[in-house]
Formats: sequence, C-alpha cells, structure tokens
Amino acid sequence: MLALIKLSESFIQDAESASRIAKRTLPEQIEYWARLGKACDENPDLPVHILQDILVSRVEMNLNK
Repeated sequence: MLALIKLSESFIQDAESASRIAKRTLPEQIEYWARLGKACDENPDLPVHILQDILVSRVEMNLNK
C-alpha cells in the first residue's frame, strides 16, 4: 500500500544521513525507524540494541527464503 505523509525537512535530512550509513534507501530507513519505534513501544523492558538485532535478523531471514 502506498501512502503519502508529510515529514519535517530535518527528519528527512536525518533519515538521508542514516540511510547512507546503513546502506538503505530513504524509504527503507524511515520504515526501519518506524518498526524499531513500534518494537520499543511494545517491549519497553528490552534494550534497544536487542530490538535492533531482532529486526535485522528478521530481514536476513526473509532474504534467505
């Protein structure tokens, strides 16, 4: 599903910088941040680095299918 949303220019700039470092596209970076934020919200007792590892593992598992 395609959805158009408005994001601040500073957020876009931050996401562009992070996407270059992480070798993701801009939409992939924003989606990654959204998924990480959702995971943090749903699992407040887990450290962020654990949730990041889980998200990366899920992507890697999907690539190996």
